[in-house]
Amino acid sequence: MKNAYAVILAGGSGERFWPLSTRDRPKQFISLFSGRPLLTLAVERLQGVMPADRIYIITAERLVEDTAQAARNVPYANIIGEPCKRDTAPAIALACGLVKQRDPEGVVCILTADQLMSDVGTFQQTLRDSIQVASQQEVIVTMGIQPTYPATGFGYVKAGEILESQTTTIFNKSEGFVEKPDEDNATHYFNSGDFYWNAGMFIWSIGVMSKALQQHAPDLFELSESVSTANSPDALQRVLRQYYPTLRAISIDYAVMEHATNIVMARGSFGWDDVGSWPAMASHFSADMDGNVVIGSCEQIESNNNIVISEERLTALIGVAGLVVVHSENATLICPRSRCEDVKKLIKRIAARPEGEQYL
Repeated sequence: MKNAYAVILAGGSGERFWPLSTRDRPKQFISLFSGRPLLTLAVERLQGVMPADRIYIITAERLVEDTAQAARNVPYANIIGEPCKRDTAPAIALACGLVKQRDPEGVVCILTADQLMSDVGTFQQTLRDSIQVASQQEVIVTMGIQPTYPATGFGYVKAGEILESQTTTIFNKSEGFVEKPDEDNATHYFNSGDFYWNAGMFIWSIGVMSKALQQHAPDLFELSESVSTANSPDALQRVLRQYYPTLRAISIDYAVMEHATNIVMARGSFGWDDVGSWPAMASHFSADMDGNVVIGSCEQIESNNNIVISEERLTALIGVAGLVVVHSENATLICPRSRCEDVKKLIKRIAARPEGEQYL
């Protein structure tokens, strides 16, 4: 796959796994899984698919050094820091410009830094097949995951007719994306069998994506073209500092995917998990006889179905159920498992305090 390139988006803000994850140490640097950061695992999953010098990582300027430490095999020059946060569409336009400069015939795989796949071999096969389809047809490939429950925390892709392809992976034409649904709609999607979780991973050729940006997001097309002609690190920094402050913050879903009509979906069955909030930890760690998932030190009496992250100190529970308790160096979170999505609201309140930044 000599024309294949991977771009890992690693600019997360760390909100969903606060307080263990923070603005300066976001989720991709957490080492709870396999003892290695999620970003490290994301790079390792590409071994055998493409060499490290064809992997790029887009992150925040302040996170470049930490990213280099977590992704040691990736050349330092391939780690690009954005001067300000502008969501996924500008980062992807930047990535396409980088690859176009190097290989105008390249196929770009947009991947994430903070997800888990339990079956790496099947993921690699799905990625190879997606690269093959994207290189042979004028399509944008998105990865859809067969739902295992009616999730309200994920977006969905509706699968249409099967696309003919000489691949192990099955591809469907996409009939559109759906935002995170309420419980009733999520149940309908799950029961229909036609909807797949949107994994946020995309594969396309430079030519296809350039056309899509030019048609649906001309400002991002201009950024991508300018990046493709920046022939030195200093020139690239000048382009980024010129364009980024003027760009709208917009996701690739809104900028391109909702408008494009040439999207196909690869059916993914590789044990995918977005690990989107603290309750998701329960599916990756063994629970005790009372259903408590504990990482670190905990003593409990008559307590059940709690999640405790307490590596630096002892946490004691008496007669409580369904809680999430997370200790970090600067803060402690305690909330019902059902309210973990409200962490974002809490962070806004903390940020508004005069001393709030030290906790975030």
